[in-house]
Amino acid sequence: MAKNNNYFVCTSCGYETVKWMGKCPSCQEWNTFEEVSEVKSSKTDKVREIELDTVFDIDYNESSRISSGIEEMDRVLGGGIVSGSVILVGGDPGIGKSTILLQLCQHVQTDKDILYISAEESISQLGLRAKRIGLKRSNVKLASETDTDVICKAIIDTKPAVAVVDSIQTVYSDRIPSIAGSVNQIKNSALMLVNAAKRSGTSLFIVGHVTKEGNIAGPKLLEHMVDTVLYFEGESGSSFRILRSVKNRFGSTNEIGVFEMSNTGLTQVANPSAFMLEGRNMNAPGTVVLPLLEGSRTLMVEIQALVCPTNFSMPRRMASGIDQYRINMLMAVMEKNTGMRLYNYDAYINVAGGIKVNETASDLAVIVAIASSYKGKKAYEQCVVIGEVGLTGEIRSVNGMDKRINEAVKMGYTKAIIPKVNLKAVSQFKDKIEIIGVENVAKAIEASLSK
Repeated sequence: MAKNNNYFVCTSCGYETVKWMGKCPSCQEWNTFEEVSEVKSSKTDKVREIELDTVFDIDYNESSRISSGIEEMDRVLGGGIVSGSVILVGGDPGIGKSTILLQLCQHVQTDKDILYISAEESISQLGLRAKRIGLKRSNVKLASETDTDVICKAIIDTKPAVAVVDSIQTVYSDRIPSIAGSVNQIKNSALMLVNAAKRSGTSLFIVGHVTKEGNIAGPKLLEHMVDTVLYFEGESGSSFRILRSVKNRFGSTNEIGVFEMSNTGLTQVANPSAFMLEGRNMNAPGTVVLPLLEGSRTLMVEIQALVCPTNFSMPRRMASGIDQYRINMLMAVMEKNTGMRLYNYDAYINVAGGIKVNETASDLAVIVAIASSYKGKKAYEQCVVIGEVGLTGEIRSVNGMDKRINEAVKMGYTKAIIPKVNLKAVSQFKDKIEIIGVENVAKAIEASLSK
């Protein structure tokens, strides 16, 4: 006999509760709870026994990856697409999720069928987009469908090498008593698609929309159900795009892919460092170059700062591409250890190119950029700045210093300001670039700014 259990789920973050609440205690959103009915069976029938194997009994192929035909995507995926894996691709509307997956259908290296199913566009709209990016392969099958059961049957019947479902928020199953996009519908539809992909050995790409906080819309469980989670990042109005892996069962989660949006789709950026520094004004105060480590790749990014007297009782602190709370902390460290009176100044910090900086190795570059704008002195033109800053103003070591300095040398930089404790790790570069080790923020600012 079956028993119905009703509960409430937040449509924003997936938080569950047995009673309705006006405000979600997890994501702090209002009026987001939706009632969900779950049927639990009380049957006590005999359960089949599980089949147990040793690792020697399992037949597997070490070369079961197929190349996407897009080098930057292969890098993010850890060397290619694993057969039978499920990949969730998230990002803001218009960022390029559907475009990159259509391009993948064009370039993926397989002779088997490729299935692209759109639940958001008609077949004619899908055909127009495919024509725009130059999709010409005969083994690519396009369809417009919203029924999850129909999509799963198509995957199982055709057994394509790669299948794309765009998007998880717009497909639904009549067997689930809720509307498309609801938490219960997303969870169960995703489970059905994952099971279909595993049964057929299909590599499945699922497009997921994101919330205003930048997270995949729907329950957090969705990210746990798939093998890989990729995020597409980019500033509005910018052609620069970053494909980032935040979960990968078959590779590293630190790698990124770099693309540029054009009229014909997304193109790979061969030299991301040069691309992000293009148009930099080296003669203006408040700009500093940081060697940013992203997985096995080092990117040269520009940290910009604008400091000016405030017209308000409370100075404004705004940041783009970097954590604003850390900016506030670093400015407090500067006031305490350098004598700069920043409490009467507005501060605007920007990471040029639309990239997001999360590592603490950027601390010293941010401080030097702020000091440069405050003093009206430009930093040395061919100088890079790296270092984590502690609350007492000390400069702490950072990882991967040899990779960062090597990239700086390749890009033609002649001076590097780094933590003193990292000097031994880069001694092999002393004949190629001037390396200055600093112990505190005051010495770092003095060494970085022109006289």
